[in-house]
Amino acid sequence: MKKLGWIVFAFSAVSIGLFPIMYLVVQVPVGLLLTKSPELLASVLWKIAFYQHIIFGGLALLVGWSQFSAQWRNRYTHVHRLLGKVYVGACLLSGSAALYLAYHATSGAMASLGFGSLGVLWIYTTLRAFFSIRKKQINAHQTWMIRSYALTFAAVTLRILLPLSQVAGINFYDAYPVIAWASWVPNLLVAEWIVSRMRLPHFI
Repeated sequence: MKKLGWIVFAFSAVSIGLFPIMYLVVQVPVGLLLTKSPELLASVLWKIAFYQHIIFGGLALLVGWSQFSAQWRNRYTHVHRLLGKVYVGACLLSGSAALYLAYHATSGAMASLGFGSLGVLWIYTTLRAFFSIRKKQINAHQTWMIRSYALTFAAVTLRILLPLSQVAGINFYDAYPVIAWASWVPNLLVAEWIVSRMRLPHFI
């Protein structure tokens, strides 16, 4: 079961991490872009923020999952450190763009607040993880990295919840404000469960 869980975890991270390629290849609005107004899609600033968010968010998903394998970390320490730096940089670039995008979130203030909160916490937990390892606080680093990647993984849960809401017959504009929170709050709860199970200190 543990091996199966790792396979599902890795497959989800890699498949959604590669998802931004669709937006780069397809020349017409697809996916969530279909819910945006023509005026917003024409905004150069919004486009820059959007592509910055999805490209670096995808990169964070792609490199982050492998960092949780103790065997891999111990065997390839230098690669672990290099990928860790790539992950931190990707999270900060994607997270800063997310704050701007959240202001323009589809369906109003509740969705904006949900995605904005995600962006703030994503940047915060990633920086705490980075500064912890700089101080050689290994336990604190592990705790904050678990939280950071749980928030990175919101990209996966978002793309699970969106089609599920449509299958359930819920109107997109009613579901989206809820999903703006449901895509990451349960992830953080799971992260806290993992931290407890690993008997790591609950740093705040």
